[in-house]
Formats: sequence, structure tokens, C-alpha cells
Amino acid sequence: MKPKFRTPARPAFLAAAALAAVLATLSLAPVPGPEADDGSARPRLLHVEPSEYAPVVVFEQYGERCINFVEMKGEGRQTCMRLDDPPFMVFEYTRMMTSALLARPDPARVLIIGLGGGTLPTAFHALLPDATIDSVEIDPAVVKVAQTWFGYETGPRQRVFVEDGRAYVQRVRDSGLQYDMILLDAFDADYIPAHLLTVEFLQELRSILSDEGLVVANSFTRSHLNERESATYATVFGDFYNLRAGIEGNRVIVAAKGELPAPGVLQANAARLASRLKPYGIDTSEALDWFRRAPGGLFTAPPLRD
Repeated sequence: MKPKFRTPARPAFLAAAALAAVLATLSLAPVPGPEADDGSARPRLLHVEPSEYAPVVVFEQYGERCINFVEMKGEGRQTCMRLDDPPFMVFEYTRMMTSALLARPDPARVLIIGLGGGTLPTAFHALLPDATIDSVEIDPAVVKVAQTWFGYETGPRQRVFVEDGRAYVQRVRDSGLQYDMILLDAFDADYIPAHLLTVEFLQELRSILSDEGLVVANSFTRSHLNERESATYATVFGDFYNLRAGIEGNRVIVAAKGELPAPGVLQANAARLASRLKPYGIDTSEALDWFRRAPGGLFTAPPLRD
């Protein structure tokens, strides 16, 4: 049985009410286009994009342009970009996810589920100019914001599909298309959508991986589902790398369809990629310390299922 995919978080009239509340509680100065802020510590609202799911709020603070859902001051900023250094990855979790290239440095096809401001697909397109980068984002409002305010550009090798991530995976599975790396970075205003956290979904992901393909998943160390998420990945993939840096509370899971790359392979790729990853804020010697192997048999919590 197919799972119930994510639907709009509220009916249209409630979404309109939420947008009105945002505009009523925040000071919206007219802004003719994407402009840099003055470095003030006070957040400056640039734009609110209406959405069926939650208003997408664009603001600037501390020399960064950011996205949040519903309000500027809420937790869980979706994307931030340095105005004076756009390639630099502000969030540690994006640096951890990109460091998965130490495990597979030359993917020809990359799938990214969850767009945000386009940080990951923009970086991967620059790092892998011959690769095809496909992104899937359920909310067209997020795509519009990424293109208008964060410099995300599509083209023959940088594509975006506006649909539910799991529906896309099932469609691709039926077509026979495979990916060398799949990055999961799909969050709503609360957490990872439940239908993207189950054994059945990960089995579908595994079916569209090439023989040496990787799944790279963003998660939280402080989630109450942490042990069950780990058990879910272990059920489908066995051992995986559990990347934790400890500053922002994120963790990144790197799982393989086949054998996980050995430490020697990671070290060789780190040396090879050091200069290319440096502009994104990634120190490959530090990145090597993030990779910790998690034995699949370690997790005894019940896995998550549809």
C-alpha cells in the first residue's frame, strides 16, 4: 500500500491567515530586490512568500541572508548565506553532508530531496560540473525563493522537480533511473516528514541507488526518534557512518548500498579534495574526524515503518 504523502499543513484560508499574521507582526519595509543588509544585529525582513504549507520568510541579519518558516525569530533556520561570501556553507550540517564526497568523490548522478535555499545543489553543481544534480522540493514557494533570493539556477545538469520526495522516488524506481548519491534534507516546520523516515521508504531509496551508491541523510542528535532512526537505517543498510560535529546538534548518516568505503579510501579522497572543498568552509582533515562507523547490530530500538 502506498503511504499517505504530505499534504498542505492547513487549508487555504488558514494559510492566508498565517501569512496575514506574519505581515502584521513583522515590519515589512519595501524592498525592490535582493540587496545586502547593513550588518545590523536586528533582523531585517526582505520578503514573505505565500505558501500552502507555511509562509517562507526571507530576512537578513549579521551579514547573512536566511530563510525561515512563518517567522524570523523562530528556531530551525532553513538556509543562510553569507552576503560577502556566498559559497561558504554557514551551517555545519551542510558541510558534513558535502563531506560525503570523501566517500564517493565522483558521482555522475546526484539526487537531493529538500531544496531550501539551494545551498547543496548549487555547491554540488560547482564541485561536479559534469554530474547531473536533480533536486526535489514539494513547495513551489521554496523554489521561487531559492531562485529569487539565493541565486539558485537550473539548467540541463541542474534540475528541480516540484513534488513530494517519496512520490518522486517511486516514479524514478518505476523508470529504472539510478543515482550514485542521494542526499536527504527534507524538513517541514517541525521535523523530517514521517513518510521519509521509514524502512519502506529507505528500501525504495536503496532500489534507485547504483551498486556503489550512497545515501546521505541530515538528522538531529537530540531527536526523540534518534535511536529508532538509527535502527531504521541499520535495518536497510547495515553498518553506516554516523557523522557528528557537536556544535549545531545535527548528525549526518552516510549509508551505502554496497560496502562502506574504508578509512584509507576516505583519507586518500580527503587529500585529493582538500583545495576544492576549502571555499565551502570544509577542512578535510577535520571532516575525516566526523566519520565514525556505527555497527548495524548496535541498535535494538524498533525501526520506523509506514
